[in-house]
Amino acid sequence: MNNNSPSGQTYAEDTDCNILHIDMDAFFASVEVRDRPELAGKQVIVGHTGGRGVVVSATYPARALGVHSAMPMSRAIRLAPHAVVIEPSMHKYAEVSKRVMQIFESKTPLVQPLSIDEAFLDVTGAIKLLGSPIKIAQEIRSAVWEQEHITCSVGIAPTMFIAKLATNQAKPDGIFVVAQDEVLEFLHPLPIRSMWGVGAKTAEQLERLGLTNVRDIANTPVKTLARVIGQAHAQHLSELAWGRDPRSVSVEQVDHSIGAERTFDSDTDDLAEIGTHLMSLSDTVARKLRAGELAARTISIKVRFADFTTVTRSKTLADPTDLAQDIYRVAQALLASMNLQRIRVRLVGVRAENLVSGNDVPLKLQFGDREFGWPEAERVLDKVAAKFGKRMLKQARLVDPDPATLNDSEPEARR
Repeated sequence: MNNNSPSGQTYAEDTDCNILHIDMDAFFASVEVRDRPELAGKQVIVGHTGGRGVVVSATYPARALGVHSAMPMSRAIRLAPHAVVIEPSMHKYAEVSKRVMQIFESKTPLVQPLSIDEAFLDVTGAIKLLGSPIKIAQEIRSAVWEQEHITCSVGIAPTMFIAKLATNQAKPDGIFVVAQDEVLEFLHPLPIRSMWGVGAKTAEQLERLGLTNVRDIANTPVKTLARVIGQAHAQHLSELAWGRDPRSVSVEQVDHSIGAERTFDSDTDDLAEIGTHLMSLSDTVARKLRAGELAARTISIKVRFADFTTVTRSKTLADPTDLAQDIYRVAQALLASMNLQRIRVRLVGVRAENLVSGNDVPLKLQFGDREFGWPEAERVLDKVAAKFGKRMLKQARLVDPDPATLNDSEPEARR
């Protein structure tokens, strides 16, 4: 296993290591520094500065002071008072991402984007033509730098899970290879929170059992894990802890989920206000689903409280949907299950997951004797919005009773 800088390096054996995970280094911030060379080497924070804004990206000099993504901007500025703060330009980042993905696709057709700035590549079919996985990774990094003047890091491994973990070791601006016979040596010392599927809540449950690293999970019977986190989750983590990951790179899984979030101007325990925002967020998510000709089998919500504790809930549907009313009903039920009486909330989010083709949505819903219903109504809203703007026609609950407070702001959408 070797972490690499661009030159003068030795590499681990990459035979049978045909999966690449590529992650752009501090992507949004790097694009801004590229466009403003005078900021090179300086503390730069990309994020919204008004109200309850959060950090979306930061350069490594800012990260060295403790700044990280999703941190409240107010705290980030306290940690890095001399940092240059730049409002995000999502359109610009999307254009750069599109060109970077095209570089990946020039090496192999098996590219699975995970987000705007990272992707998995399966280079099995490209090796005979282009050379070893390491050589392909080097060529990709050189092409990204020459074309976009930003850097990326690459993890190379036999499986997707290990490749993604390897990228963490490669950052910033490097390559890290985990050979087939080194997987357990690399994996087992890592903390449990580095594993896919281990969030804060799961980590706390496992740590109460005295499990702190991946080796501990690997050596714990599945039955013991299942008593704490459930059978399916326990089996999944046990397999990963032994380096077993049967997943393959799929070009069909470009969109894993579509979501939207809203941070309140001030913490609130007004359930009616929270419900109204859930409806607005559900409408935003539904429009994005229909625009992408997608539908969701699973709906989840996220609630962040005043103390920054975050809770998520999800529900899988009998039939996939792309309708705001369906999404909102599920979101409202999930919210009610949290019993939030007199608990102040900072942020709420709605996410559509387990996405399928929009063709899988039932064609008609009947309301009494009528076949016309929400599917048709929401598609009419789409057409009106496309022609006249989203403010022209909306559900009654989303109409602000005070015209002076109307604005064109949209919920903050996240992928």
